Amino acid sequence: MAGPADSVSWLALRDAAYVDRLMPLLRLAVKYYFRSDVQGLQHIPPGGSLLVSNHSGGMVPMDVPVVAVAFHDRFGGRRPFYVLAHDGLLLAGRSVLGRAGFLPANRDNALAALRSGATTMVFPGGDHDVFRPTRDAARIDFAGHTGYVRIALEAGVPIVPVVSIGGQEEFLILSRGEWLARLLRLDTLLRLKVCPIVVGFPFGLSSGFAPNLPMPSKIVTRILEPIHLEREFGPDPVIDEVDHEVRTRMQRALDDLAAHRGFPVIG
Repeated sequence: MAGPADSVSWLALRDAAYVDRLMPLLRLAVKYYFRSDVQGLQHIPPGGSLLVSNHSGGMVPMDVPVVAVAFHDRFGGRRPFYVLAHDGLLLAGRSVLGRAGFLPANRDNALAALRSGATTMVFPGGDHDVFRPTRDAARIDFAGHTGYVRIALEAGVPIVPVVSIGGQEEFLILSRGEWLARLLRLDTLLRLKVCPIVVGFPFGLSSGFAPNLPMPSKIVTRILEPIHLEREFGPDPVIDEVDHEVRTRMQRALDDLAAHRGFPVIG
């Protein structure tokens, strides 16, 4: 686990000028290919807050680019926005993703970012969520992970729920393939508990790690009102109760997005 000094060094890597240069490229992808629609940006409060989102898209999760572009368009590149990411994603190195605001997902980094007053995004469901079968596209599933609640409480910041639909239609995900991950020892070697089985182009029935092209699925994201934990749950909130309420509000919003979605991919 990273220590406090390492957390500070990761935070310092974010380069606002680099983010400004990166956004036009991301905007092309999210606005024109995925036709992104982000609702509720006004609900992001000033100062530190923890954006808690479902995770979609398999090997091409667009949750972060979609929200990052919308955040940048509204607040500018000087307002810090960090994303807690799986160690495997950060193998590209600090100089690439660190400059864009990605941090290794651990307690120290999360607390350092939030206490610095930054908006910080986390995906509690991780690979379990991002590779959920397409039939479960409109289901909130954090795999029992509740650490995000403890982080928000310790940092003294509100939780801002975020839900997104459309990403799980980029590919037809048939199974997470947990049994295959165990067989290949991916849980030991790469901290991956899944080895998904998907149908995509051009490789057809293949591993979810194959470089298939994502379908141009319309992605709609909704940012919900912030949850101020002690204000809503008292001075000593019960972690499981908070988690249940967060997921309930997210599921209700995701159900609404699903009900208004006309067709897969088209949106």
